[in-house]
Amino acid sequence: MAIADWRMQGVEFITCNCNWGCPCQFNSPPTRGNCQAVASMRIEHGHFNQVPLDGLCWAATFAWPGAIHEGNGSCQAFIDERADAAQRQALLTILSGQESEPGANVFQVFSTTMTEMFEPQFVPIELSIDVDQRQAELRIPGVMQASGEPIRNPVDGTSQRARLTLPDGFEFIEAEFASGSFQTQAALKLQSQGSHSHLAHVHFTGHGIEP
Repeated sequence: MAIADWRMQGVEFITCNCNWGCPCQFNSPPTRGNCQAVASMRIEHGHFNQVPLDGLCWAATFAWPGAIHEGNGSCQAFIDERADAAQRQALLTILSGQESEPGANVFQVFSTTMTEMFEPQFVPIELSIDVDQRQAELRIPGVMQASGEPIRNPVDGTSQRARLTLPDGFEFIEAEFASGSFQTQAALKLQSQGSHSHLAHVHFTGHGIEP
């Protein structure tokens, strides 16, 4: 099918309520029987047709009562307040899974599992991501806080490094795994401490994930 020409290339930080490693990455049931997550990205290079997206950030909250593929999910998007009207519409189109081939990326896949989508917010997003150091900070004043840090050895506290490669992944090809925490105060009120997170260099398009 004909879809819009778009891409988003940059770094992402995701944290969820599963144990470190996240069994969902291996098609196993979520650790606690349900899934709650905070996602964020800083776009280094991107466009939607002729609309530039360079330098913008976005975030989203997600909740499913069971495993993601079982559906009945809820989500809310948060768009960088610096985006103009065309950029806001472009990002909301991408994040809602439109203008993507079936199964091409995480946005399109997740869109098929949603039954409730709350109104997006256009807000100041403070986001820092260091993939190699497994460090991340996400803050939207009055809305959410999330952080990522290296997984620590329970005996001596030294940082541990774990990396996952998914050659046919629909979100990333390779990601660094870390420990994450989050608390949200918007439509979805979510909280987790010392659970899974991952950080990655990503390159999304409507046709799939590029290296």
